[in-house]
This record gives sequence, C-alpha cells and structure tokens, in this order.
Amino acid sequence: MVLGGEGADGTGYEPAGRDAAMDRTLAALYGGGGTGSGAGAEGGGREGGLGGSAPRMARWLGDIRTYFPTSVVQVMQRDAIDRLGLSALLLEPEMLEAVEADVHLVGTLLSLHRAMPETTRTTARAVVRKVVDRLERRLASRTRAAVTGALDRSARTSRPRHRDIDWDRTVRANLRTYLPEYGTVIPERLVGHGRAAHGVKKDVVLCVDQSGSMASSVVHASVFGAVLASMRSVSTRLVVFDTSVVDLSEQLDDPVDVLFGTQLGGGTDINRALAYCQSRITRPAETVVVLISDLYEGGIRDEMLGRVAAMKKSGVQFVALLALSDEGAPAYDREHAAALAALGAPAFACTPDLFPEVMAAALEKRPLPVPEPDGR
Repeated sequence: MVLGGEGADGTGYEPAGRDAAMDRTLAALYGGGGTGSGAGAEGGGREGGLGGSAPRMARWLGDIRTYFPTSVVQVMQRDAIDRLGLSALLLEPEMLEAVEADVHLVGTLLSLHRAMPETTRTTARAVVRKVVDRLERRLASRTRAAVTGALDRSARTSRPRHRDIDWDRTVRANLRTYLPEYGTVIPERLVGHGRAAHGVKKDVVLCVDQSGSMASSVVHASVFGAVLASMRSVSTRLVVFDTSVVDLSEQLDDPVDVLFGTQLGGGTDINRALAYCQSRITRPAETVVVLISDLYEGGIRDEMLGRVAAMKKSGVQFVALLALSDEGAPAYDREHAAALAALGAPAFACTPDLFPEVMAAALEKRPLPVPEPDGR
C-alpha cells in the first residue's frame, strides 16, 4: 500500500480517515531523515520524528498497534529505536507498557538494564518474562523430546542380555537375512534396550558470546539452558562471556534471572571462555560443548583453536554456532570459521527450531544437521 498525497510521494492522492492516520504514523518514523525533530521541517517537506515527549511516543506506540499487525509493529519499534535513538525512552515504565514485546526488544532492555531506574526494573522484568514464557511454550517440549530420544538411543547396546533385547528393532535391523522358505529372520545383530539409569548421562556446556551483536542468541540460549537444566539426565552449564567470563549455571531455574545476569556489549575473548569451560569438564567422552559466537576473537587465536582441538581429541563433542536466532547467519569471522571446520567443528548459524535436532545429533555423536548455504 502506498500512502500520502504530497508532491514527494507522487501519488496525487490525499488520504483521509484511517488511511490518513496510518500515513501520519509512518511519516513520524520514515517520512524524512529520521532526526527526531518532528514533522513540518523547512521547505514544507515531511521529516521523521516522534518528538521529545514520552506521552507523544506512547501515543505513537499505541497507534502502530492499532493500524498494523504484530509482526509489522515489532519491525517499526526496532526501526524507531535504531533511527531515532529512542533507547533512553525505554527506561520509562509507561513506554515499556506500550511496546509489543519480542526478542529484539529484550536484547535492547538487557543492554540498558544496568542504567534503569528502580521504578522501571519491575516493568522491564515483566516484559522479558512475557517473551521468555512465549519462547518456552514454543521450544521446550520439542527440546525435551529430542534430547530424551537421543539419550535413549545412545544407551542401546549391541550385546544385550536376553531380557534386554529390543525385538522390534532387532527384526528391522536384520531384514536382509530374512529366509522366506522358513518364514523367519536370522538375527545377526541384536539391538538391546539400554539399562535404565537414574543418574546424569550427559554433560552440556553452553558457552555464549554476550557481545552486543549476539543479543538474540543470548535470549534463546538462556531459554534452552533452562529447559536442559530441568532434565535430570543432563547436567547443564551456561557460561556467558565478553572479555570476562561469568558462570550463570546456578540461575538456570529461571531464564529471566539468567538474562538479567548478562551484560550485552563489550569485547570478546573466546579463548578465555573456552579455557574456563575446559577446566570444568570431568567426563570428556560424555560432554557436549556448544560455542555460540560470531567468532570475532579478541583473545589469543592460536590458543583458542588449540583448546578446541584438545577438547575434541579428549572425546568432547564440540558444536560451533555463529548465531542461535531466526535471523540467519550474521557477520562473522570467516577465517576462524574455516579453522574450526578444519578441526572437524563446522561453524554455522542455527535457528531455535533446529537447535533440538543439533543437540540430539551431538549427544548421539552423529553428523550435525548443518543447514545448506543459501547461495549468497
């Protein structure tokens, strides 16, 4: 739809009613240079801007939710923050109550939360909680099912006792030895149920880059970390890093607490983070380390690669994700990605919906479901 009837618009149509209202909300954001100085600039041209007052901004947020679907509202909010420098307004409770919450907004709030006045913190946590709960509803059951299935399959044995034989899978595994004249299968390979184990079967370490560009990945990793931590058969550790390293594993019972324990922004020292993770590994053959980073290393590159090689040699399953979000591959260090691939750890972007399958493959020690490149 094309709105607007001024000369620069070229439509010759003067909108009225609802169309005029929609045109005003769009013009406030996209009508000009995005300087925030408001409409009515010299020369008669329209210029983007939402003015300086919080009430005007609150009205605009209400207008876009009235006229546009949620997906469009979220895009316009992000554009308003980026184009008009409105991050500071999110420190006001009335602003947070008016916005449409999504993962990107959570990232912005996390980058601002240390500057928030106390009056805003409760509202900010409520906004973050809303997004986290929505993500958990979307992802938790699939993650638990995929991980539980992978652990069960990993526990199967090819030398089972008679009472532990999985006859259904044994028959299917030996169909090539079927003897039609006898109507039977010769079981050359037995497949057995793994003995039920009540203890921890696998250790998972999520090592997450909390530099500013990784905001969406931090949000999703926190949710997945909380889901994994709720499973008795998996011991989960969540480590976030920039130039320092913070272990948030003790807070995994509440992903909102985890998120407010992060500090988005700053530099990146992957080597230091991997050194910490490596020092916490006690069962290498039963451990999966997931590094989530754009691989722009500010630390010692050769040591970083050496640690990855050492972990893999000891039996650790190492997964490198350039992003854990719905936006696809971000800008990343291609040289480091190629070096990891040469070590047998291909680096790729992963959507939240694919992550359960990636974890299942890593736990079973089978090839990872690396997405096909899109050709760009």
